[in-house]
Amino acid sequence: MTVVAVLGLGEAGSLIAADLIAAGATVRGFDPRIAGEFGGDAEACAGADVVLSVNSAADAAEALRASLPALKPDAIWADLNTATPALKEDLAALFPRTVDVALMSPVPGRGLRTPMTMSGPAARSLASILEGFGADVTVLDGPVGTAATRKLLRSVFYKGMAAAVVEALEAAKAAGLEEWLRGTIAAELIRADAATLDRLVDGSRKHAVRRREEMAAAAGLLGDLGVPARIATASRDWLLQLAQER
Repeated sequence: MTVVAVLGLGEAGSLIAADLIAAGATVRGFDPRIAGEFGGDAEACAGADVVLSVNSAADAAEALRASLPALKPDAIWADLNTATPALKEDLAALFPRTVDVALMSPVPGRGLRTPMTMSGPAARSLASILEGFGADVTVLDGPVGTAATRKLLRSVFYKGMAAAVVEALEAAKAAGLEEWLRGTIAAELIRADAATLDRLVDGSRKHAVRRREEMAAAAGLLGDLGVPARIATASRDWLLQLAQER
């Protein structure tokens, strides 16, 4: 029977652990934020075939160091934390059978079936194990850090778009126009298609000078409304760079 240690029993870790148990795995869990120290990591990892580190990027290296004395040589250390490729590489230097795992959508509602991408020399072995319990896994060719790179690049778009929406709606609320802007944004998202990306990129380059002035004015409006213009000023500065590159 496969023994899986889950380090970090927050929202994601607890849901994944529950699904593994339901699928027949022997699961051991440990959460340093509950226990107050990392020493228990080693106890949870002793004899484990797979360790899923789902604590946080800040805790990832310390959790692995604390667990090293108990890890079997053929165990797989899977780091599921959202972290830089460099940190994933540091983990692999500590334990060669480290797999870089990126969770590609929110875990609530999906649990173990949350789409995962993974990379590293032991990625296919880990995929075989987790798929046997019902996981949705895509293995990427490349070293540890490849999966993290893809996730973070996508995060620039998704989280950046979300930040732009939040900032715009905060300003609209201050101007008494929140309901109107919500409808406008929703309509634009509904109309978006494959050609939208080209229009966004090509239009930004072609009209960079005019759009920089527009976003400078937008940042000024937000300032007048008392809303920090973080995204608006960043957009202005990017458009300035695009204009200078023409």
